[in-house]
Amino acid sequence: MTQALIVVDVQNDFCPGGALAVPGGDEVVAPINAMMDRFDAVILTQDWHPAGHTSFASSHPGKDSFDTAEMPYGTQVLWPDHCVQGSDGAAFHKGLRTDGDLIIRKGFRPGIDSYSGFFENDHSTPTGLEGYLRSRGITALTLAGLATDFCVAFTALDAARLGFSVTVELAACRAIDLDGSLQAALEGMESKNINLQS
Repeated sequence: MTQALIVVDVQNDFCPGGALAVPGGDEVVAPINAMMDRFDAVILTQDWHPAGHTSFASSHPGKDSFDTAEMPYGTQVLWPDHCVQGSDGAAFHKGLRTDGDLIIRKGFRPGIDSYSGFFENDHSTPTGLEGYLRSRGITALTLAGLATDFCVAFTALDAARLGFSVTVELAACRAIDLDGSLQAALEGMESKNINLQS
């Protein structure tokens, strides 16, 4: 079984002091760095939004951060402006090893958000990650990073749906936990036989 580590969105804007800081977000850096040498491949995902992205609350007059809006692809949480292309906030945390095999940038289409490393939020527009993994003969994935209840969970669920064996290293993840989103994400992953390592 060929195994890959998927490092999800360990970027400055998701770490303390960032525009969309995940509590304890920087605490994942050391455990992720320590895990990397155990895998046949390491892929990093990077949120990479153009300015004025449709998922930003600032693009919706009268809406605040963490409100929701209806989009053609479903209900979208509106976020503070974050991970704008080329900004310091979009950069990987300075302590994170970035000597992996591939960086997948997502959320770069102005009109659609992308939580999963595999698909945009319409669940059909691919990022190219699946094709890369198949071409490498990778069948088992371990996920770590930010945030457990959004980008990590969406990536894990898509990976399971695509037939990969999936493990999530919860000790190397941190959550936003918006209105119970963490518990819902954990239950959703368990229901798809995703191995949750604590």
